[in-house]
Amino acid sequence: MGEPGFHGIVMKTWKKALIGVGVALVLVIIVGVTVYESRKNLVTVQTGKTQKQNLASVVSASGEIKPKTYVNIGANAFGKIIQLYVKEGDRVKKGQLLAQLENVQSSADVNATRASLQAAETDFVAADAALRTSLADLNRAKSDAEHARLDWDRAQGLYKDALIAKQDYDVKKAAWESAEAGLAQAEARVAQARAQKDSADKHIAQNRANLTRVADVLGKTTYEAPFDGVITNLPVRESETVVIGIQNSPGSTLMTIADMSVITSEVKVDETDIVNVHLGQPADVTIDAIPRKVFHGIVSEIGDNAIVRSTGVATSQETSTSQEAKDFKVVVTLQDPPSELRPGLSSTAKITTATRNKVLSIPIQALTVRTRADLENKSSDKDSVKAASKPTDPSKQKEEIQGVFVIRNKKAEFVPVETGISGTTDIEVTKGLQEGDEVITGSYKVLRTLKPGTSVKIDNSVPKKEEES
Repeated sequence: MGEPGFHGIVMKTWKKALIGVGVALVLVIIVGVTVYESRKNLVTVQTGKTQKQNLASVVSASGEIKPKTYVNIGANAFGKIIQLYVKEGDRVKKGQLLAQLENVQSSADVNATRASLQAAETDFVAADAALRTSLADLNRAKSDAEHARLDWDRAQGLYKDALIAKQDYDVKKAAWESAEAGLAQAEARVAQARAQKDSADKHIAQNRANLTRVADVLGKTTYEAPFDGVITNLPVRESETVVIGIQNSPGSTLMTIADMSVITSEVKVDETDIVNVHLGQPADVTIDAIPRKVFHGIVSEIGDNAIVRSTGVATSQETSTSQEAKDFKVVVTLQDPPSELRPGLSSTAKITTATRNKVLSIPIQALTVRTRADLENKSSDKDSVKAASKPTDPSKQKEEIQGVFVIRNKKAEFVPVETGISGTTDIEVTKGLQEGDEVITGSYKVLRTLKPGTSVKIDNSVPKKEEES
């Protein structure tokens, strides 16, 4: 009778154990499902903190080293080079003789014209002497004519009174008429002498002008340094023949002289950056031929005409409108150029266009863009961004809003921001954030698709290289 009771107790115990195990399994399953569901929508992100720091906006452009002052000395005459007095790399002084062209004919022309000028000057002296003689003869003729007139007047009175004979009267009259004729002849000789003197004077002026012309032609066969500098290019050799430029055909270039006391880096700045570049801004210049050294300079010149990047031609010289990328010439004057610099060396200028001290900033990659429609679709979620009231104009639904995702209550909240200058890796935030806010900085794939209100998990360990999407 006792055994059945014992077996009943054992069975009840097993049933209770099985029920307990079942309840535990159900609880485990419920917890697992809950954890799984909670993690299914969890996004792993990298974050960064908003912080105050000094920022500098920099525009980078490449170009080449050029002296501020240089000149290409071109041929001013046709002829053969008979002497080169310098070689490439020589330092020269202003007025120093550089080259000599053949000048036999031009020298002969100068000598001939100088001789003609001397002859004209001699003719002028002779004409001047002849004029003086003619003037003396004129004065004598005037005196003779006056004397004859007085005799004639006296003879007229005496003849009326019958005091002289008719013969004497006629002699006095003839003498007076001869003196008058002599006076007219003397006056004509003076006019002729004056004309000859004027002609001699004009011949002198003419020969002097010719001498100036032929002397200029002769001078163009000799080349002197216009200023102190360095011969940076010498493409010709002795005995070569050079020609002057005519119409659209350029003439021969004998050499290039550069004033290496003032060195510049002439760079091309993209049209999207040129509006931020101004005269006097500081710049750091690096030169490929002198690695690991930075030279300081300032912006001294900014071009007004855009240059087409593919052709290097200014847009003002093009006959048609071009949609190609354009650059602007910017000249940076170096403040500490080394003596070993040479024109044409490749250089890169980093121009500081703006600086800000102790400004609130975030990593640049944290910035993202969402349309107004994307934000308003989440406006009913209490943890999402509180969007503005729905605009009446449907076109505003496509309006893009710049902002960042801020971590709040373990969720990504989109916050519109206003930005200032951009540094190398960070950007200034002028409105929307406070110091210490934690913003999502990556990954790029996450930021591109992240929706406001999404639960996130922070993992700031070094991310693996992402595959290109």
